[in-house]
Amino acid sequence: MRIHFCGVRGSTPAPGVDFVRYGGQTSCVAVAHEGGERPTLVLDAGSGIQRVTGLLEGEGFRGTIMLSHLHWDHLLGLPFFSGADREDGRTRMLIPDQGNGRVASETIGQVMSPPFFPIEPTQLRGNWTFGTIEAGEREIEGFAVLAREIPHKGGRTFGYRIAAGGSTLAYLPDHCPTMVGAGEDGFGAYHPAAMELVEGADVLVHDAQLLPAEQEAEAAYGHSVADYAVELGRRGGVGEVVLFHHRPNRTDAELDALGERLASEDPLVRVAVEGSAIDL
Repeated sequence: MRIHFCGVRGSTPAPGVDFVRYGGQTSCVAVAHEGGERPTLVLDAGSGIQRVTGLLEGEGFRGTIMLSHLHWDHLLGLPFFSGADREDGRTRMLIPDQGNGRVASETIGQVMSPPFFPIEPTQLRGNWTFGTIEAGEREIEGFAVLAREIPHKGGRTFGYRIAAGGSTLAYLPDHCPTMVGAGEDGFGAYHPAAMELVEGADVLVHDAQLLPAEQEAEAAYGHSVADYAVELGRRGGVGEVVLFHHRPNRTDAELDALGERLASEDPLVRVAVEGSAIDL
């Protein structure tokens, strides 16, 4: 599979000269099967989803968008995904079931409808279907997908394990492990759901919004310390950890320093860069 990093920032977009090399768009990862195919599975719909259009070779998107959760930085790029908002598009949208009885289009419509936005989700062009997803295993667009609920503040949140062709991606973009205990290093518990998702994965894309010194002050927003992501990958036998969901004011120079501090060969560690890709 090929993993495209279309948006790697957390919370809000980050425009400006200090954020050029790593990028300022919010969370979106597009996954394609091997052989240079166009992406058919998109993880999260932050402002970075606009980049997916450029990967479609002029065609309409035909695939599934699967959200980890419903916070703004993972959703509000949706109506600006021009590759799907066209007559030849075929898009299935899946969100974590909220347990409130609402259908998915109504839930998304709470933030995407007048007076907050000009149109509702069902008014996007093309063939759209909206559904919910529960924890468990399923096949989506030819990928084997495992969903597990992980701790994160402010709404139900899933991490995903995605496999195809003998390769595996673990995707935990927003994760607050301190909600289930401080853990032995103080960065949060290495709990069973996280371990199941990452065990033996080739690549782990993980929330790295915080530095250790920021953890206490920022705890209310429910994110991980970058050091936790690396140690989770090490404990899970992951091949490579990609630090993701960068704090919006974390500059290029500061992300350089983060990558240097956490550089490792077991597992390999890289800092996510908007517009880059990994082939598995």
